[in-house]
Amino acid sequence: MTKPRLFRLWLVLGSALMIVLIIVYWDNVGTAHFYLHTSLSRPHTLEPLPTPRQGEENEFASDVDEFLDKLLSSGAKQRDHSRRKTEQPPVLAPSNPALSRMEESVRGYDWSPHNAQQNPDQDRQQAERKNLLRDFCANTSLAFPTKDRSFDDIPNYELNHLIVDDRHGIIYCYVPKVACTNWKRVMIVLSESLLDRGAPYRDPLDIPREHVHNSSTHLTFNKFWRRYGKFSRHLMKIKLKKYTKFLFVRDPFVRLISAFRSKFELENEEFYRKFAVPMLRLYANHTSLPASVSEAFSAGLKVSFANFIQYLLDPHTEKLAPFNEHWRQVYRLCHPCQIDYDFVGKLETLDEDAAQLLRFLKVDTQLHFPPSYRNRTASSWEEDWFANIPLAWRQQLYKLYEADFVLFGYPKPENLLRD
Repeated sequence: MTKPRLFRLWLVLGSALMIVLIIVYWDNVGTAHFYLHTSLSRPHTLEPLPTPRQGEENEFASDVDEFLDKLLSSGAKQRDHSRRKTEQPPVLAPSNPALSRMEESVRGYDWSPHNAQQNPDQDRQQAERKNLLRDFCANTSLAFPTKDRSFDDIPNYELNHLIVDDRHGIIYCYVPKVACTNWKRVMIVLSESLLDRGAPYRDPLDIPREHVHNSSTHLTFNKFWRRYGKFSRHLMKIKLKKYTKFLFVRDPFVRLISAFRSKFELENEEFYRKFAVPMLRLYANHTSLPASVSEAFSAGLKVSFANFIQYLLDPHTEKLAPFNEHWRQVYRLCHPCQIDYDFVGKLETLDEDAAQLLRFLKVDTQLHFPPSYRNRTASSWEEDWFANIPLAWRQQLYKLYEADFVLFGYPKPENLLRD
């Protein structure tokens, strides 16, 4: 008995040492600093890990998880120390704050200060939101696709909305049309993943919009596989356990209206060619369409809101490709039944929630959340926007987005769903 036990001990110790060496190799970190700062590390080819004997597989996996847990915990204690000298420098970005702010002004930002006051009921409200989410994820009365799968069953390409800041131990799941541009700016400032003339950005509003949505600027979970291979899921699970996770949501129908206004009422070349042209052909009976969005707009050829709803309800849409992220359901973007979020914010209470979250993250002294939109798409607009949409379509649309309504506590729009 002694020899097999001794062999298993040496196997675990040897495997742990191999893992340490691989991590050091991946991130170019010296043996004195084992912090898994993945956001700025360079990709490397993963060497195959030693495979334990079949009888020792469970014991091996448990030891590895425990080792990684301790490793990441020790790294978290060093977040406030000086960053290592060998790390790859963040992405450089040209800066022109004046032009950037002018662009945002055109988009309708309110530059007046918002001094959100701390409300004693905010903690209770936050607890209610999280409890509601957990209850419905566990409740069999609410069924929707992907609800019952495990985190391991989520494909890597579906994890591209989870942005990681290793410096502060934060994971943000961004939802387009829910203040995600400004939350991405906050994540850039915190993670220092973008440089302006050699120095990290300190003011979120100084970050040019075109760099905010550049995928190379952010470390997301779907990049882990490229960097860490089969080891990536272990890292994801540990970070999901250790880090603070948050997301922001909004009324699903209002989010659809906002997406339509942003992508089809304004000239957008990419969305015109990829989405508007097929919609106009399929649902507006236009056979010959201009090559550019400017020509189409000049000729009065625009997708109507009814065309957009038809597109969403058409079963062929999902068969061809998953919904675009701007109108994809939140449960498909952020996997709230597989990821236990620590904070659920809402656009309807953005100023208060943002201030509360920054305090919760203990970064409220470092930065402020950027100003919010002056003219947000409002819930009161729903009746006008859906006035010409047939009742049957509205009911089908609600079923399509019902999980988002229920999980995040938005009331069923009864006035839109009955005669």
